[in-house]
Amino acid sequence: LPLHIIALIPATDNRVDGNAVVSGDVLTLYNGTTVEVLNTDAEGRLILADALAYANQYQPKIVIDLATLTGAAARAIGKYASVAMHCAAEDDFARLKCAGDHVCERIVEFPLWDDYQELLKSEIADIRNISTGTEGGAITAGKFLQYFTNYPYIHIDIAGTAFTTSRYNYRGLGATGVGVRLLFNYFLSYL
Repeated sequence: LPLHIIALIPATDNRVDGNAVVSGDVLTLYNGTTVEVLNTDAEGRLILADALAYANQYQPKIVIDLATLTGAAARAIGKYASVAMHCAAEDDFARLKCAGDHVCERIVEFPLWDDYQELLKSEIADIRNISTGTEGGAITAGKFLQYFTNYPYIHIDIAGTAFTTSRYNYRGLGATGVGVRLLFNYFLSYL
C-alpha cells in the first residue's frame, strides 16, 4: 500500500521475581505519568500506554490499537464483534466500521465519555490502572489508554474475537488473526 504506516508492538513477558510489580505500586510511565497499580493482571494496558505515549513523537494523523485487553469486552458481546471506542473524527471511525462490516470483522462502538475518567482517579498518582468498581471495565480500560494520547485515536478490544473455541464466519478454531483484514480494508479506503 502506498501509505506511510508505523506499527508499534509493545510486548513483554509476565514473570514473577523479586522485582515484580505488586498491587499498590506507583509506576512512572514513558511520558512521566504516574500510575497506581491496583491490579497486576492489568499489565497489558501499562505497556500499551507507554507505546501510545511514544507514538506522540511521530505526530500521527490517527492511531489505532488492537489489544486483547479486557474480559469485560469479551463478556459484553462475545466472539461476534470487537469492542471499539474512539476520540477520532467520526469519518475515520465510520470508515473503520464499514471496513469491518465488509470483511466480517465487525466492531461495536462503546462510549468514551469523560464521566468514566472519574473511576480512574487516584489519590497517590496521576491515574489508576483500573477502576475500583466493576462497572464499565472495557470502557475504563479505553479511558486509561486515551489518557496517554493527544492525537485522533481508536481503541479496539479484541479479547472476545482473537481466539475462538468454535467456528464462526471464516474463522476456525484457535487464533483468528482478527484485525488484519479489518485494518487492511480500512487502509484501502484511503487509496
